Amino acid sequence: MYDFLIIGAGITGSLIARDLSHYQCRVAVLEKDNDVANEATSANSAIIHSGHDPHDGSLKLRLNLRGNAMYEGLCKELKVDFERNGAFVVAVNQSESSNLLEIYEKAKERGIPCSLLSREEAIAKEPNLSDDVILALDLPSSGIVSPWEVCIAAMEDAINNGVELYLGNKVLKIDKKDESFVVHTTKGNYESRFVINCAGVYSDEIYAMVSDRPGFFVKARKGEYYVLDKFDEPLVTRTIYPLPSEKGKGVLVVPTIHHNVLLGPNSQIIDDKEANDNTAAALENVRKDAMKTVKNIPMNMVIRTYAGLRSSGSTGDFIIEEAKDVARFVNVAAIESPGLASAPAIAEYVHEEILAKKYVFVLKDEPRIERRPWIIINRMGNEEKQALVKQDPRFAQMVCRCEYISEGEIVDIIHRNCGARTVKAVKRRVRPGAGRCQGGFCEPRVVAILARELNLSPMDILLDGDESKLLIARTKE
Repeated sequence: MYDFLIIGAGITGSLIARDLSHYQCRVAVLEKDNDVANEATSANSAIIHSGHDPHDGSLKLRLNLRGNAMYEGLCKELKVDFERNGAFVVAVNQSESSNLLEIYEKAKERGIPCSLLSREEAIAKEPNLSDDVILALDLPSSGIVSPWEVCIAAMEDAINNGVELYLGNKVLKIDKKDESFVVHTTKGNYESRFVINCAGVYSDEIYAMVSDRPGFFVKARKGEYYVLDKFDEPLVTRTIYPLPSEKGKGVLVVPTIHHNVLLGPNSQIIDDKEANDNTAAALENVRKDAMKTVKNIPMNMVIRTYAGLRSSGSTGDFIIEEAKDVARFVNVAAIESPGLASAPAIAEYVHEEILAKKYVFVLKDEPRIERRPWIIINRMGNEEKQALVKQDPRFAQMVCRCEYISEGEIVDIIHRNCGARTVKAVKRRVRPGAGRCQGGFCEPRVVAILARELNLSPMDILLDGDESKLLIARTKE
């Protein structure tokens, strides 16, 4: 019997699990995929928004502002990268300038650091702003992270401190008993006093397993992106926003924590909750919209495109509450933008505003096991590298030439708590396959390392999902 069972191991579910791992309670996380951070957490703009956009009085606003303030400390604790690089919201005509002034006044009222810049002042800081930009709102508290790295680190920290993670467990049904729930999955049954529903685009369907009148529904909002290669000189150093609309914050130009550039996303409500494919027409619209705010975008440096599905709820706001008709069943649903920025505050809110009113939390007596940071030899000095290679020669064997990733780094992240079991899981942790060749050189070597370290045949190694085997037979036999 668990005290808390979390359905979904995206960044929200993982941070809730980490929060609960501080206390004397038994916690498990169920995830339908073969890794954490595999859905919306791995396919978004990676921005810690300042809080300038959500509507007044919304949970989105409250938790965005709080989450933004929490991120620097959170990333320091988890030993992952965070950069408060700032952002510009830009106007490209007089009508947009009037709207930008309203956003500026609202940001000031919310206590968000901000200032208005003339075209000349903005160009001095971001020379590649388009020729149409006439006014910019400077938001220095905006930041960037690697969302999947934060999520993986949070889950690893949670497991280090007692949380149990069950991957490949798709929830099939939930039986409600007098004092508990029995959750049936593709791999087994799990009983818990509380269920915390963090199932993303499927959160309404999970809730419908225990309620005849869920009261909300969730649609998938699709967003498509370009990824550009790294630059000798940065295209932009800040996130560049257009004026927001009813569809969201618009097509952005975003520097990433790993020094690439993202263009996107567009915004399209779709019925298929698995349709994360790219389309030529949508990508062309992303390109055109990005060029309205930034010029000199080298589209010949595109190394990848991808799409993500955001969880868009029928209420227009985050849905974070104990179900009105099902005691001890907590919905954490419709976590779309600014969901990433809000995630640590969402975990805090779930604990303090919902669970603490139903459960007596007692802090653990034993000290926490701190998460060890990933080994990144590309950031080390020569003496540190030499010492590491002397300890383990696999750190001298280069696997990924684009990102300078060694065999030793890959072996390390396979054997950790919340370790990698698929090719994409390795990529998310230490980035082989994330560079210019997109795995053309390193992917076969990653497959071989996974097979050796997991004691599997190379033909059993997965790219990602259960049906994604990379090899089907041996040759020359």
